[in-house]
Amino acid sequence: MDQAELNTEQVLKRDIPWETYMTTKLISGTSLQLLRRYDNRPESYRAQLLDDDGPAYVRVFVSILRDIFKEETVEYVLALVDEMLTGKWKIYGLLLWKGNWFIQEKSCKILALIVSARPKIQDGIIANGEASNSKKKFTSIDDILQGLVEWLCAQLKKPSHPSRGVPSAISCLATLLKEPMVRSSFVKADGAKLLIPLISPASTQQSIQLLYETCLCVWLLSYYEPAVEYLATTRTLPRLIEVVKSSTKEKVVRVVVLTLRNFISNVAFGAQMVDLGLPQIVQSLKAQAWSDEDLLEALNQLEEGLKDNIKKLSSFDKYKQAVLLGQLDWTPMHKDPLFWRDNITCFEENDFQILRVLITILDTSNDPRALAVACFDLSQFIQYHPAGRIIVTDLKAKERVMKLMNHENAEVTKNALLCIQRLFLGAKYASFLQA
Repeated sequence: MDQAELNTEQVLKRDIPWETYMTTKLISGTSLQLLRRYDNRPESYRAQLLDDDGPAYVRVFVSILRDIFKEETVEYVLALVDEMLTGKWKIYGLLLWKGNWFIQEKSCKILALIVSARPKIQDGIIANGEASNSKKKFTSIDDILQGLVEWLCAQLKKPSHPSRGVPSAISCLATLLKEPMVRSSFVKADGAKLLIPLISPASTQQSIQLLYETCLCVWLLSYYEPAVEYLATTRTLPRLIEVVKSSTKEKVVRVVVLTLRNFISNVAFGAQMVDLGLPQIVQSLKAQAWSDEDLLEALNQLEEGLKDNIKKLSSFDKYKQAVLLGQLDWTPMHKDPLFWRDNITCFEENDFQILRVLITILDTSNDPRALAVACFDLSQFIQYHPAGRIIVTDLKAKERVMKLMNHENAEVTKNALLCIQRLFLGAKYASFLQA
């Protein structure tokens, strides 16, 4: 029969030679007993068995999928798993919230195992051949996954167990984020930001494993564009670079480098990588003796990507990225007349987005250097844009800048004064105040 014509009902009518598998030691005697009780029974009866002895059946099904490769048997077990997820299996979702820590942890691991082993959808066909137009079935699975994602995010925010809550949640996420739907739910639940504090150099074996699995989660998210867009606005990249600079564990270095390789196509990340000195770090990593060929290949790809980025990246792209991240410093472009003359019209993009962000920095930043540079850049815009004074006034920057004229930091007050002078007098009459 054509595989595309198969459906779950037909697959579940098969007689699987479990006794033969036991004889050849592919399954144990205990597994055989469980399967005989479960095999070819009505769905309601199987649901009761799952209620009574669910974890044992999970172990049996997972071991079969791991050890047996005969297609008919794999299809049969996948059909059972699929049925399990859409039936009484919701009980494990409830136990995540109602049980003690032991029950919560085991329920989480069981659900993660089952989800990772269930049939996948490919071109509208589930792996066992059934068409994916059964909305009721997949709504049920979606509900289970949604509840699991919510529980995992809750553990990362406020762990139920002081030492095992976060590691257990990250371990499950490292399995579940292979699922496109889980990636989407996790990002929508603001889960990505909960990973960032965990990306930091580690020393003990336990903390190294947590770091590795956290980076694995970020790597899986690097295949989901909305996640990449969000992470590009955070401190994710500096933290990953700090980890890859200090880590001696090859598996940690590998997963970080693979993540950076995926990030490089994002314009915002590309600019940050150059500014954070990643090209030099890659050179240093390539000089070390790594045994993993995938890591060496990824380093070469990352190096080539960085070279391309450096060629493509305009000075305004770099400037824009620094402003959007609030990472302002006295880099040469701020005082370069050529930069301002060549790029002054770029400040008009997205309804003067960059100017608005500079003004927001004046309101929110506690960094004297960032405040000073923001004031100076506003004064530069006034000087080089034909309507600079009018635009900056319309954006209500004057009040913000004037407050900074009494700032305790001399660098801030100096540049706030320059900005106000240009705003009131015009660039021509205030040019003598320029540093």
